[in-house]
Amino acid sequence: MKIGKVPENVLKRSVIRQLHTKRDEVLVGAAVGEDCAAMALAEDEMFVISTDPITGTAQDIGKLAILVTTNDLASAGAEPIGVMLTILLPENFEEPELKKMMQQLESACKDVSVQIMGGHTEVTRAVSQPVVTVCGVGKAKKGQLVTTGGARPGMDMIATKWIGLEGTSIIAKEKESELLTRYTADFISKAKEFDRYLSVMGEAAIAVSSGVGAMHDVTEGGIFGALWEMAEASSVGLEIDLKRIPIRQETVEICEFFDINPYELISSGCMLMAAEDGNTLVRKLEKAGIPAVVIGKATAGNDRVIVNEEERRFLEPPKTDELYKVV
Repeated sequence: MKIGKVPENVLKRSVIRQLHTKRDEVLVGAAVGEDCAAMALAEDEMFVISTDPITGTAQDIGKLAILVTTNDLASAGAEPIGVMLTILLPENFEEPELKKMMQQLESACKDVSVQIMGGHTEVTRAVSQPVVTVCGVGKAKKGQLVTTGGARPGMDMIATKWIGLEGTSIIAKEKESELLTRYTADFISKAKEFDRYLSVMGEAAIAVSSGVGAMHDVTEGGIFGALWEMAEASSVGLEIDLKRIPIRQETVEICEFFDINPYELISSGCMLMAAEDGNTLVRKLEKAGIPAVVIGKATAGNDRVIVNEEERRFLEPPKTDELYKVV
């Protein structure tokens, strides 16, 4: 396609006609010439807004773009309503690829009942692979917003599902040929399928109804980054048992193969929570089929400690995600 805005006929044919999921709250949605979207809220509700780019992979970019943003909204206790998309495409990108991307985006939105309300699609020399930026809009009842900074000393720290899910899935897809030199096709197939665990909307809804103190979806920087960010936002210390942090064997082995740290690997699908009674929340999550475990406690002061049997080490501020060492 040529540099500049995607032509109107392409926009209608391969973008807008792929959009089918609708929400009653959306008053003005995606259309040619519309630069803004509009949505209505009840008097006792508030807007919750989040934005994220997807730059680390071109595979499944539509699915990841929607999941990452709706997870952010869910971690704030909000119900995702709609998204605005900015899609930047390299010059060698063809219309059938754009149509396929939009179908993937729409399918991901349908799965979580979110409407694509509008956005911008452009071909530019500034990128060498597709870049999708999503601005998500959700709603929450007034007084029920959950923040990353809501942890208090004495609260239990909880991790849901497993760390490294997103990073493991991406690496298994992007580096399959290399991994096949050591692992079976079945092993790699299981790792690829970790992307089915990436939504945290289920655990977020249960946690909000249980009065959770703080939530943070574990994305770039991995579980170590998320722990630091929650502690920093909450002005608390931490005492975390490394051996209690949940991790799949596939993640362990793939990280060993590429000599990367799984605790600093992008981990969408894992939600970090702080709650007064973590064991009760874990039981509620497990009753709903969502694995979860108490991994430590928030403490008074600023010491953020990771305990591994007799060894104690201080947590450090987030670093560049380990994924970028591989893909």
